[in-house]
Amino acid sequence: MPDSPSSVSRRSLLLGGTAAVGLGLAAGPASAAAFPGAGRPPLATDPFTLGVASGDPWCDSVVLWTRLAVDPLAETGLGGMPERRVEVRWQVARDERFRHVVRSGTTTASPSSAHSVHVEPRGLREGTEYFYRFRVDGHVSPVGRTTTTPARSTGRDLTMCFASCSHFGEGYFTAYRRLAEDQPDLVLHLGDYQYEYAAKAADVRQVVGEETRTLAGYRQRHAQYKTDPDLRLAHATAPWLVVWDDHETENNWADEVPEAPDPGFLDRRAAAFQAYYENMPLRRSARPRGIDMRLYRRFAWGDLATFHMLDTRQYRDDQACGDGTKVDCAERLDPARTITGAEQERWLTDGLRRSRARWDVLGQQVFFAQRDLTAGEKQGFSMDAWDGYRANRDRIATALGHARNAVVLTGDVHRAWAGEIKENADLPDSRGVGVELVATSVTSGGDGGEDTNATVLAENPHLKFYKNRRGYVRTRFTAGELRADFRSLPYVRTPDAPAETTASFVTEDRDPTLHRV
Repeated sequence: MPDSPSSVSRRSLLLGGTAAVGLGLAAGPASAAAFPGAGRPPLATDPFTLGVASGDPWCDSVVLWTRLAVDPLAETGLGGMPERRVEVRWQVARDERFRHVVRSGTTTASPSSAHSVHVEPRGLREGTEYFYRFRVDGHVSPVGRTTTTPARSTGRDLTMCFASCSHFGEGYFTAYRRLAEDQPDLVLHLGDYQYEYAAKAADVRQVVGEETRTLAGYRQRHAQYKTDPDLRLAHATAPWLVVWDDHETENNWADEVPEAPDPGFLDRRAAAFQAYYENMPLRRSARPRGIDMRLYRRFAWGDLATFHMLDTRQYRDDQACGDGTKVDCAERLDPARTITGAEQERWLTDGLRRSRARWDVLGQQVFFAQRDLTAGEKQGFSMDAWDGYRANRDRIATALGHARNAVVLTGDVHRAWAGEIKENADLPDSRGVGVELVATSVTSGGDGGEDTNATVLAENPHLKFYKNRRGYVRTRFTAGELRADFRSLPYVRTPDAPAETTASFVTEDRDPTLHRV
């Protein structure tokens, strides 16, 4: 990627390493003048141990996030912060040394929200790179880089990386660092950002606390994840669009149905939702109300790409036939079964029908295209994926066929896949309606291996690629094509692995097929 003013800025951020993630951070006369005053009694210890983040970018606004924690692993989940409100100053500038501040203000971090901060500055310029930071009682946060979206066609291409499934105990988050080094304009996280499980004997890093069930537990777990310097770097590099899958709450939950009978599940769900909001760069419109949280939403990158971010957990029917991989499960064919819920389905199909974007992108969690997992004449499907909700999937596939170019992005399965979505999933030669790109995990499942999964690929000719290594996917959207590079790491059970591109595919404008390059 050639040097430009923005790429040079991003590179200087990266070269700063994880301790500073930027420049101009030292407290002193200039910094004190920029942030006059502070609440008392002051915090004696650095409260920015969890870093900074941005997300949900609009053409004139972006969410700026931090969460104050002087002791991130405190069992109360409150990060060792005092039981009082804390004044937080924030700045947005056009340069990383903050010589040209364009927005600034003061907000309050409260114990009721685990001292998290969500700032939504308005009046920013469209399609513009910005830098931001926070200050509390003389402590200055790391600098984050963010960007607003272009409001219309500007000829500006988009580099976007997406990832999923990062288990703290099962590996090091090197993939996040390699993702940051690719200097994306935007990052999508498609679920399983954190895992609810307690520590296991085979873990390579110690997970603190019991299995997360309470608000304190979820807050502590999120905080531990953000003590990881590679994750903090990825957050500070670009704005994120996030959606959850199951492990942010518990494995394989479905609406109000837990994995196993649990009379306290709705309390657990409410706690998980609250902690998720507190720890993600989400807009106030996503603030949970008890067991409900509106997470599906839409973002436009000018008229180049529209991102439809889905929630396939909160509104789904329970998995058919007892979950797992099942053969001859008639229940999955019930036309009334839904993975999206009726309201979200209407929202999505209406959005696809009205879209004028060159690329319509679904950011979602579980495998969308049909995937027969059983060799021979019998067909076996995962009941946790869209295969367990056949009619709902077919209606969405029809809607994708009306888009100029449809792309489905997926996580969940801890493997990299690439495939083509067919109008009729049972007819491999039927009309294509889009492509699906599936990110492997960041760490979940450990190092992986060199298995080829040849049997499943042979059963599914519309699936073109499989890789069992950890990593992420880097994409490049232009007017004429989408390029996807599958970035893989040879190991994650020890830190600092290199990343390599193990496969690249191009999808051309108005051609819903994958071409390996």
